Amino acid sequence: MQSLTMIKYLLLVLLPLTLMGQRQSIDKDLFESYELYKEESLFNRRFKHEQISLLIDSLRNQKGIEISRLGQSVQGRSISMISLGNGETQILLWSQMHGDESTATAAIFDIVNYLKSNRSILEKIRVHFIPMLNPDGAELFTRRNAIGIDINRDALNLQSPESRILKAVRDSIDPDFGFNLHDQSKFYNARNTNKPATISFLAPAFNSNKDINETRGNAMRVIVKMNTVLQRYIRGQVARYNDEFEPRAFGDNIQKWGTSTILIESGGQYKDPEKLEIRKLNFLSILTAFESIASESYTSATLDQYLSIPMNDRKFFDLKIENLRFSYLGQEFKVDLGIKHKEIENKDHSEFYYLGEVTDIGDLSNYFGYTNLNAEGFDFKIGKTHPKILSDFDQFKELDFRSLLSQGYSAISIENMPPEIKFTPFPMNIIDVKNIRIPKNNTIPQSPIKLEENPSLILEKEGEVIYAIINGFIYHVKKGENLIKNAVVK
Repeated sequence: MQSLTMIKYLLLVLLPLTLMGQRQSIDKDLFESYELYKEESLFNRRFKHEQISLLIDSLRNQKGIEISRLGQSVQGRSISMISLGNGETQILLWSQMHGDESTATAAIFDIVNYLKSNRSILEKIRVHFIPMLNPDGAELFTRRNAIGIDINRDALNLQSPESRILKAVRDSIDPDFGFNLHDQSKFYNARNTNKPATISFLAPAFNSNKDINETRGNAMRVIVKMNTVLQRYIRGQVARYNDEFEPRAFGDNIQKWGTSTILIESGGQYKDPEKLEIRKLNFLSILTAFESIASESYTSATLDQYLSIPMNDRKFFDLKIENLRFSYLGQEFKVDLGIKHKEIENKDHSEFYYLGEVTDIGDLSNYFGYTNLNAEGFDFKIGKTHPKILSDFDQFKELDFRSLLSQGYSAISIENMPPEIKFTPFPMNIIDVKNIRIPKNNTIPQSPIKLEENPSLILEKEGEVIYAIINGFIYHVKKGENLIKNAVVK
């Protein structure tokens, strides 16, 4: 253990010196050495103010690091700033002004860990991090603050203490560059592509004409440098956020007040539900930006390079099923199905489960899925509820789920279901008998697929069940491949 600790220590001390001497490969070295700097105490998206406060406290009295208490939130939680560097160029970064947008907050502590052992870049710049601007929203993992205000629409009225803090810091530091760090929906794609918008950038407009002055132009040039690096790791997965002027927003106004402002939106990535890979991309792109600002290499970028980044679009589903055939009132139809997974949180907002919903039906040929399934040639049926009612959840756990799915069952009824259990890790929905309502007799057959419905579908070929769709996830029954994150209790 001691030898491993010494190796890591030497890497932390010597690697930054190597990086500074090899500018052309700095992004490759940063990418490969990321695990040395990753803040291990932040391992998912739903961390709390207390965790961030502990990390900030651990930085106090460390050489070259200044901690400032800026004020407090509506509910009295502290809002702090971490400052490093001795350079003349001032850079301000603020994260989690929306409480449920935490990817960059974690990346900030990774970046601070890097800068603690790589101080040469700090000779030209001084950076100020506000890791969590909306701690009350973070506590509930919700967008708005404790009084229901969207802080990012309060730059003019300044009704919230969090808004006043950000405005005061910007005015006192008067930063040359500002980084507005957010998360966007994972359902965005880079326009006209089947690739998610994993990272989206924007140099916000400062007026309704979307004019480009030197301040905004410099933000665009820094974005070009970040995009160039990211294309080596997520080619085609970088987009440009809509630049419609929003007169109430902080990004637009900070640009207007003379700070070159860069919006970073962390979107979606394949098989990255906790956005840990996207966090790494934030680490990489922000440090790339710092290097380009310190060296002034961003000045070589052109505005045309910025404008060539594709715009955001919103055409992704978690699951897209194509060519689904069904009968209704004696007629045959063929449609595509778009399914999304909504995150449903537990009471303390620390964990969540997925609730699948059908969000679109029809021709979805210009839409894409993180998972895609072509139902051409399959017979489609609605999943059945097994006629037997089990007495308790323990009996349910002992079932042969693959066998039940192969018979076309998608749900099991339980008589004494604990009310606190809302989902199941097993690939079968549960019907809580206490919740059953006696359905009215329908004189007109209902469509087998409805919007906002929790999808439980069976796909057969020649009478054999091949796929079961449970809660919007796929179980390949024939192969025994289970891709179901969770089923639900209804």
